[in-house]
Amino acid sequence: MSWLTDVVRPKIRTLLGQREVPDNLWRQCPACQQMIFHRDLERNLKVCTHCGHHMRATAIERLGWTFDEGAFTRIELPKAPADPLKFRDQKRYVDRLREAREKTGMEDAIAVAHGAIGGHRSVVAAMAFEFMGGSMGAAVGEGIVAAAQLAVLQDAALIIFTASGGARMQEGAVSLMQMPRTTIATRMVKEAGLPFITVLTDPTTGGVTASFAMLGDLQIAEPGALIGFAGARVIEQTVRETLPEGFQRAEYLHEHGIIDMVVKRTDLRETLGRVLGLLRPPVAVEQAA
Repeated sequence: MSWLTDVVRPKIRTLLGQREVPDNLWRQCPACQQMIFHRDLERNLKVCTHCGHHMRATAIERLGWTFDEGAFTRIELPKAPADPLKFRDQKRYVDRLREAREKTGMEDAIAVAHGAIGGHRSVVAAMAFEFMGGSMGAAVGEGIVAAAQLAVLQDAALIIFTASGGARMQEGAVSLMQMPRTTIATRMVKEAGLPFITVLTDPTTGGVTASFAMLGDLQIAEPGALIGFAGARVIEQTVRETLPEGFQRAEYLHEHGIIDMVVKRTDLRETLGRVLGLLRPPVAVEQAA
């Protein structure tokens, strides 16, 4: 047996050639713990094929899933001060930014692109939770403002995918000022008579929830998304009551009228196209009126 193992098998492998098998062919669902083949997961837009759990997605993935035929044009966003407070905790803030940029290939926690959704001109801003937890600093504020200005310029709908842990503490009051800035930016879109839709993904919390995320003409959420301002533990300690099951989840908020729709990721592009068709009648109909 030792001869077969030590001599024959290595010779066979040498003759046939040994293939390296990637270690990322399978992904485990964090909800049901089932293993999913990576191609099946990609085909299903990172939604578990066993239990329907919606896994977190990158900002670039969301842009590709949202626009017609995955075709879009990204815009370059205005530069924000890199470290306005010269902040340092365990690391310097500039070092954290550099590491996040190297890891994600993004400048900050937002990507903005324009294209068509259901044949309708649209500008989409997608927040990147993979970049420092999607925290909202000056760069994210600049991105939202730029997206709103582009929507008005192109006479297009504005859609924002939220995914954030809240304000970026390393920027202090500068980060908090992005709440009124983004609110004013979305107001500019509404005053132009253009649709503004927010898609709340897991998680959407803190200052993002307290500002533009809840100001859309329509609030759509993905199934099971965590949506709230403060954490459940903080709320329980404050009100001194046990929170109900599913508190701050998309389905609970929909049931209580806080959001308008809960839509599966695989149905989201079609839903957005249909909604935009209702909010923005075809040009021929407008001319006839």
